[in-house]
Amino acid sequence: MRGILRVGSRKVWFYIVAAVVVGLVAGYVVLSEQDSPKFQSEEGVLDLTQVQVSMNPQQLTGEWAFYWQELLSPEDIRVRSAKEGNQDHWISIPNSWLGYPLEGEKLGGTGYATFRLVIKLSEQDRHERLALRLPSIFHAYKLWVNGELLVEVGKVGQDKNSMIPHLATKLLFIQPENDTVELVMQVANFQHNRGGITKYIELGGSDVLTTKTNLNLATDMFITASLLVIGLYNLLLFLLRRKDRAPLYFGLFTVLLCIRSLLNGELILTQWLPHFPWELQFKIEYLILCVSGYIITMYFDCIFPNYVSRWFRFGTRIATGAFCIFIVVTPALIYTQFLLMIGVMVVLHMVYLMVGLVRVAVRRMEGALIFLLVSAVTLVTVVNDFLYYNGWSLIGNTSPLGLLIFTIAQMILLSSRFTRTASNEERIAHELQGANHKLIEMNISLERTVDERTQALSMAHNDLRTSYDRLLHSEQGRKKLLAYITHDLRMPLSSMLGYVEAIQDRVKPERNEQYLKYIQENTIRINRMIEELSFLSHLETGQVSYRMEPVQMIPFLRDFFEQYELVVRDAGLDFILDIGDTEDQRSNLPVVEMDAKRVEQALFNLVSNAMKFTSSGGLVRIALAVEEVKHARHAIISIQDSGMGIPPDQLEQIFERNYRYDRPGLGNGIEGSGLGLAICREIVLAHGGAVRAESDGKMGATFYVTLPCIANKGRG
Repeated sequence: MRGILRVGSRKVWFYIVAAVVVGLVAGYVVLSEQDSPKFQSEEGVLDLTQVQVSMNPQQLTGEWAFYWQELLSPEDIRVRSAKEGNQDHWISIPNSWLGYPLEGEKLGGTGYATFRLVIKLSEQDRHERLALRLPSIFHAYKLWVNGELLVEVGKVGQDKNSMIPHLATKLLFIQPENDTVELVMQVANFQHNRGGITKYIELGGSDVLTTKTNLNLATDMFITASLLVIGLYNLLLFLLRRKDRAPLYFGLFTVLLCIRSLLNGELILTQWLPHFPWELQFKIEYLILCVSGYIITMYFDCIFPNYVSRWFRFGTRIATGAFCIFIVVTPALIYTQFLLMIGVMVVLHMVYLMVGLVRVAVRRMEGALIFLLVSAVTLVTVVNDFLYYNGWSLIGNTSPLGLLIFTIAQMILLSSRFTRTASNEERIAHELQGANHKLIEMNISLERTVDERTQALSMAHNDLRTSYDRLLHSEQGRKKLLAYITHDLRMPLSSMLGYVEAIQDRVKPERNEQYLKYIQENTIRINRMIEELSFLSHLETGQVSYRMEPVQMIPFLRDFFEQYELVVRDAGLDFILDIGDTEDQRSNLPVVEMDAKRVEQALFNLVSNAMKFTSSGGLVRIALAVEEVKHARHAIISIQDSGMGIPPDQLEQIFERNYRYDRPGLGNGIEGSGLGLAICREIVLAHGGAVRAESDGKMGATFYVTLPCIANKGRG
C-alpha cells in the first residue's frame, strides 16, 4: 500500500476514478439484479400455465383484487361476486396502498383491506407439493389458500386497538387439488406510515423454496455472526489499549450493524423471540440508522486526525441527538414518515466522508484508497435500501452485505495499523536485545541453577502430590468404612449388650446358656459384617485389584455349579445348571475377560441370597444365554429361585447397602448382613457389566448378570 501511495498524483487519481467506477457499476448491478417478472397478473388472475412453477418459482406480481376497508373471507367474496359481479378495484403488488387513488381520493398509509389473487397452474404442477414464501407484510395479516386459513401473523383488526402488529417471514406448503389456486389475504396497518403487501410473494416447488429460504437464512446468520465477531474483537482491543479510540467507534458501529441485521431480511430476531415487542423492534432499527452516521464519522476522525471539520461534527451531533429523541418519544406512525430525512442525513455523512477521502487520497495518506473504494460500494447499497423502504426500488436488504464488506475492509486497515505498531515494537525490542546481550549471558548460569532447583522441587512436589492423593484416597476409604461400621454394627452390639446385662442382672438364670449362644452368634455375624464392610469399602473406593483374563463361560459355570452343589442341596433345595444348546455351539461359545474369583464371589452372593429366601424343597436354577445388545455380544447369567419373591417397588433398592427383606417364619440357617447384593453389584460394574432383578412379588425372583463378550472362541 505504501508503494501505491508513493507514486505520482496521476496514479492516485487513477485509483480514485477506479473506485468511483466500481461504485457506479456495483450500483447498476444491484439496481438491475432482478428484471421485471415475466408473468404478471391482470385483474386478479395470474396465468402460469406456460411455466412449471414447481421447478421455476415465480413472484406473484401484477394486479390483485383490492377491497378497501373490508375484511372479507373467501366465502364472503364468493357471495359478493354472485350478487354484484366482478370486482372493479385492482392494485399493483408489491406496493403499498399509500397514495392509491380510490373514488377521487388518495389513500393514506393506515387502514385495512382484503387482497385476492387467482393463479392458474400448468398441468405439470397439478397435485404437486408447492410452497408460498411470504415476506414481512405491514403489519398484520391472514392468508387463505383455496378457502383454507393457513397462517395468521399478528392480529388483523379494523382499528388500532383491535389489531396486534407483528413482522415475520413464513414458508407455507400447499398441494393444489386442481389447476387453480386462490389466495385471499386480509391486511391491517395502523402503526406504520406504509401499509400493504410491499414485498414479493413467491410461489414455487417446496424443495426449491425451502432451499432458497435456508440459503437466505444462512447468509443472514453468516453476516450477523461476522459483524458480531468483528465488533466484539475491536471492543476488546479498545479495552486493552484505551488510548486509541478507533477500535471503540468501529466496534460499536459493527455491533449496531449486527443488531440491525437481525431485524431485516429473514427477521432472525422474530424467529428466535416471537413475542419481541413490535414497537421496540422498530425503534431499535431507526435508532441504529440515526447513530450509525455519527459513529462512523467519529471513527474516520480517529483514523485521519483533523479530517472532520468542527462545524460538521457539531452539526451532526445535534441532528443525530434530535432524531434519536424524536424516535424515542413518538410512535412509529409518526417517526416512520421521516425515514427519507433520516436516510438523507446518513447519506450526507457518507458523501461528506467520501469527498474528504478524495482529498486525503490526493495527499497520499495511507488507507485512503481502501476507504474510498469500499465506501463507494457501501454508499450504493445503503442508498438502494432507503429507496426500497420508500417504495422506489425493487431490491431490498442490500446494505448488510455492503456494510459487511465495509467492516472487513476496515478490519484489514486496523490490522495493518496494529501490524505497524507491532513492527515498531519488534525493532525496539531488537535494539534492546543487543544492549542486554551481556546481561543475558551473565544470567545464563543463574537460570540454569534455578532450572535445576525447579526441576528438583517439581519432582519432590509430584512425589508429595502422589503420596497425598494416596493418603487422601485411603482416608476416604477409612472414613467410609468407619461410617459403615458405626451404622451397621450399632444394632447387633446393642443386642449383645442387652444379653450381657441380662446375664449380669440374673434376670432369667435358666436362659443364660441361650443368651451366651446369642452373643456367640452375634459375634460371628459382626466379624463377618466387618469383613464384608471392609471389602465393600475397598470396592467402592477402587482399592481392589482385578486379574483380568479371558474365561470361557460354560466351563466356568460348570465348575461353579459343582463347587456349590452340595452346599445348596444340604439346605434342602434343588440346584440345577441349565446351559441350553449353548454348549453345542462350539464355534460361538461366549468368552468374557474377567477376574474369575471375583465373579465367582458375586455369583455365590446371589446364590446365597436365593437360598435365604427359598423354603426347603424349593429350587435354585442357574442358566446361561448369549444376546446381541447394541451390535455387541453379551453373556447373560440368570439365577432363579422359587422363593417368596420381591415386591416390584423394591427391585431398585435390593442392591443398596444394608437392604434386607425378611418375612416371619422364613430361614435356612443363613443370615445375611445386607451387603451381599451390594458387593455383587460393585464387582459386576467393575467388569463393565450390569446386574438386575425381576419378580412379580408373589413367588420367586430372577437375578440377571450381564457381562460383555470379547471374542467368539471354541472350547479350549
